Amino acid sequence: MFARLALCSRLQSNVHPVSIREFSQAKFFPRPHGKSFAHRSELKQAKRIVVKLGSAVVTRGDECGLALGRLASIVEQVAVLQNQGREMMIVTSGAVAFGKQRLRHEILLSQSVRQALHSGQNQLKEMSVPVLEARACAAAGQSGLMALYEAMFTQYSTCTAQILVTNLDFHDEQKRRNLNSTLHELLRMNIVPIINTNDAVVPPPVPNSDLQGVNVISIKDNDSLAARLAVEMKADLLIALSDVEGLYDSPPGTDDAKLIDIFYPGDQQSITYGTKSRVGIGGMEAKVKAALWALQGGTSVVIANGTYPKVTGHVITDIVEGKKVGTFFSEVKPAGPTVEQQTEMARHAGRALASLLPEQRGEIICCLAELLTEKKEEILNANKRDMELATASGRFSQSLINRLSLSTSKLNSLAIGLRQLAVSSRESVGRVLRRTRVANNLELEQITVPIGVLLVIFESRPDCLPQVSALAIASGNALLLKGGKEASNTNRILHQLTQEALSIHGVSDAIQLVSTREEVEDLCRLDKMIDLIIPRGSSQLVRDIQRAAKGIPVLGHSEGVCHVYVDQDASIDKAIDVVRDSKCDYPAACNAMETLLIHRDLLRTPMFDQIIDMLRTEHVKIHAGPRFASYLTFSPSEVKSLRTEYGDLECCIEVVDSMQDAVDHIHKYGSSHTDVIITENEETAEQFLQQVDSACVFWNSSSRFADGYRFGLGAEVGISTARIHARGPVGLEGLLTTKWVLRGEGHTVADFSEQGSMKYLHENIPVPQGSFS
Repeated sequence: MFARLALCSRLQSNVHPVSIREFSQAKFFPRPHGKSFAHRSELKQAKRIVVKLGSAVVTRGDECGLALGRLASIVEQVAVLQNQGREMMIVTSGAVAFGKQRLRHEILLSQSVRQALHSGQNQLKEMSVPVLEARACAAAGQSGLMALYEAMFTQYSTCTAQILVTNLDFHDEQKRRNLNSTLHELLRMNIVPIINTNDAVVPPPVPNSDLQGVNVISIKDNDSLAARLAVEMKADLLIALSDVEGLYDSPPGTDDAKLIDIFYPGDQQSITYGTKSRVGIGGMEAKVKAALWALQGGTSVVIANGTYPKVTGHVITDIVEGKKVGTFFSEVKPAGPTVEQQTEMARHAGRALASLLPEQRGEIICCLAELLTEKKEEILNANKRDMELATASGRFSQSLINRLSLSTSKLNSLAIGLRQLAVSSRESVGRVLRRTRVANNLELEQITVPIGVLLVIFESRPDCLPQVSALAIASGNALLLKGGKEASNTNRILHQLTQEALSIHGVSDAIQLVSTREEVEDLCRLDKMIDLIIPRGSSQLVRDIQRAAKGIPVLGHSEGVCHVYVDQDASIDKAIDVVRDSKCDYPAACNAMETLLIHRDLLRTPMFDQIIDMLRTEHVKIHAGPRFASYLTFSPSEVKSLRTEYGDLECCIEVVDSMQDAVDHIHKYGSSHTDVIITENEETAEQFLQQVDSACVFWNSSSRFADGYRFGLGAEVGISTARIHARGPVGLEGLLTTKWVLRGEGHTVADFSEQGSMKYLHENIPVPQGSFS
């Protein structure tokens, strides 16, 4: 065995010369080797990690030289994980490519010198480079490759060591023990071993019977080398990086190829392998065999793309953080379907749901309304368990626990809203919006259709589940629901009741509850399966989803910073009633008042004093805006930000000079959700209603009216502050889109050319109310 320790000049320190992405210090729990991780989320506990870099990852597209930018990113990620206290090892390719670049340069230089000496002319003939032998390239490239790794890791105060191995080193027991001892000592000293097959002396690869059993594995490529080392060193995780996203059920690029998220032993028969990568001697089949061998030996494996990472650009750290990257090899099959399978089931059943008669969809919704009242004791008992667990955990704010709570009155209101929706939904799907006679016997219709598959992610509020389910049923959409763990018991029984209602017309799979360990960020990347995401929860949740869902539209609002402006011409009774209701009726709601704007002329008036007294009586904590604080000798705590959504019995009070000043304040600090004016001056009110650019703008009425049920929509999936498609409380209409239907009798575009026999008419045909296609 050839081993050369290339130690950097400095041992690891806490000072990093260049910036590194911040990660929390990892905590690792002892895990008996021999048992791999069952779920991706457990990969965060991996302490000893082997990273295998395939030839396609390390080398450039022309195969002459290294992909330096990619390599630098990989080195940074390995250094970050090493500095967290993990033990990192790299199995790398690249020596041949690096050596090929050096030898080509030397040969071309030598040829050009000889030509110049012999011809005596500056004009050089076209030079050809002979085919370079791989072992010679490896010999020329190994030292340069290691020097490059050493220089890169030095930037992170991380030491490296090079170890070159051959197949014989694993068959000789003494050499194998020496190798094991060397690697353990390097890891103990916090050094990153960089391991490669000694390609300068290995024979050319030949077919053999490797990977047949736990104790037998031939080292014929870096896939098998990485697997052997991972098992020998009792590594927790092997990350194999290649130039494909992971393992597909058929060759990537074919029409029906699907990326496999989790691969289980025994699934090999369902896989069709394609050709190997552009460089290297292994292929996907070799990677799978090596991965299964390592898995059998107790090491978890992920195969992923190291050339074009899709998630954050940090593929290695993403994998270790448990994100859904590449293909995860697991010996534990989940009890239920995967989220991808659930989505397929929902889409298939959703199409059947959309094809039902409107009366049949209405029957399903009425059945769900009946079940909510019939099974209210079971629902409330499940909700009580969730409330007790949430309170005992101490991890949830009071406002979130309030959202979690269900009551008999809430269930009754839900049932009323659902029955209302069942009636209104009969004129939804398939409604003709426009009809045009394009030409004689050629008629065009625009009709309403479902959007497709909806993903609704919600925190706490379990009453959201039947509301959203009913809207999906009414609009003929398939639905995936992802609720918070804090409401798992309540969500489970509500989903069971929903499926019971759907089953009366055989479409129970149209609504699925995602109960697996899927991270929200992973769900947001199912852009080929989900058509619209609707978040219901905190502003942070909505912002996270909007940031993660790059390929899927998101319908919702990130914050509910709602204002109530009390004008100088306001009625004192109306002002007190509207402000009280807007803030105190349900402070945790997104349509609750967060900022109270007071006209300057009302300061130190009986109206102002009564408003303040009312807020104190209701135990509302007051924060003073900058201008309001300047008027007071002893002011309440000054607000940290005028864009705060408190979600509790707290609010900000600020002073404005006029209605226009209030409008400007709302546009600067508001969230375009709901804003209110209280005044008896109709002209001022109309100007406010016209100028304020929010989804909901009210006059002399509480901000709490911004709700689908109160608007008569029956139910809502949320409130949108977007400027396209749907805005404000989103009910049934917001979950529909349109398609165009053209009926002709063999018409062709050529018929309407200059030489054709037909002319366009484009006549609008009246559409009777309630007309369906």
